[in-house]
Amino acid sequence: MRPLTSVLRSPHVPRLLTASLVGRLPTGMAPLAIVLSVRDHGGDYRLAGALTALYAGSAALCGPVLGRFIDRTRQPPMLLGCAVVSAAAFLLLAALDPVRAPLLAGCAAIVAGAATPQLEPCLRVLWEDLVRGERAVRAAFSLDAATQELIFVCGPLVVLAAVGAGPASGLVAAAVIGLLGTAWFATARPARRWRGVPSARHWAGPLRAPGVLRLFAGLACVGLTIGAFTVGITGYAEAEGHSSAAGWLIALNAGGALLGGLAYTAVPVARREDRRLLVLLALLAAGYLPLLLVPEPLLLAPLAFLSGCALPAVLASEFALIARMAPAGTLTEAHAWMITSFGVGNAVGSALAGTALDLVSPAAAFALSVVSGGVAVALAAPGFLAQARCSEKKVSTRSHASSDDSW
Repeated sequence: MRPLTSVLRSPHVPRLLTASLVGRLPTGMAPLAIVLSVRDHGGDYRLAGALTALYAGSAALCGPVLGRFIDRTRQPPMLLGCAVVSAAAFLLLAALDPVRAPLLAGCAAIVAGAATPQLEPCLRVLWEDLVRGERAVRAAFSLDAATQELIFVCGPLVVLAAVGAGPASGLVAAAVIGLLGTAWFATARPARRWRGVPSARHWAGPLRAPGVLRLFAGLACVGLTIGAFTVGITGYAEAEGHSSAAGWLIALNAGGALLGGLAYTAVPVARREDRRLLVLLALLAAGYLPLLLVPEPLLLAPLAFLSGCALPAVLASEFALIARMAPAGTLTEAHAWMITSFGVGNAVGSALAGTALDLVSPAAAFALSVVSGGVAVALAAPGFLAQARCSEKKVSTRSHASSDDSW
């Protein structure tokens, strides 16, 4: 546990990590808060699903754009500006009757998602300045990947706690919490003093680097695996007559991811990160393979836990690779593209798994998770990510605080 404790004891890390998690809570709150608000006004699930999709889709599409602006400017102005706009959109959505004004509600959902502060990419570009040594950086990546599971576990719980004051209170809480968390992050000294590395501007940004598109495609497959599992486990629980078990099984999967990510902080740095990613992706796909047996809920519970264990390690390995492969001055945008890739894959996986549930069975949805994990392994096979070795850059050439503002 020494690398983990070393990271947590580093100056500014507890504040920035906590502020990032708090500021990103609206991502885990918005889907449930939107559904509850629509249903309270007598709307159907089709409208609720459409508004949720608009929120998630706009966040995925606009993340890289905001990341590029941050790379070319500074973190605090963009983070705070986005937080204010997103909070205002959430408040507008809370004040609206989405059934009577669906177009206006849709616009509010789009703005709330599009203006999502890019706290996740901003934190990841700071890690190399916050901790010292390559092993500590890898441990920080793993801790980062593990703790983000808390967003999707705690987010819905916060909404349920807030709705006591009214169904729209979940949206109001998302606005307030997102604004406070972002302000807490943006006013920290490392965020204020961070400066991007000047680079030649190119319309493709980090996408022009060799191997990056394949890396993002593999991450989309990982997202597809998770999306298919979430929908598949829900359909499985309903088919077994235990609908309430779905929440527990999903929570067990997230718990496995949290524990796996914390354990991965103790793993030494890989000499060949591309080879390690290949092994980790294979473990991820293998973790979902036993679900094809579709046992009873009590037997499925430990399998759901184990299937989540490899996810943070996969993400941490991808973070390390993109830090090597992204051209100078594009690292924030590159991390934003990673979030977009995972989000798009997750949405596609959810849609495909829903179709598989309707036409076949829950086992078909679980099979989709295994197959998409296998495709991710194929994309990471030798020869696809070999460019990562050639693209490795020294820490001193990456985005960091300028020497004049060294802290």
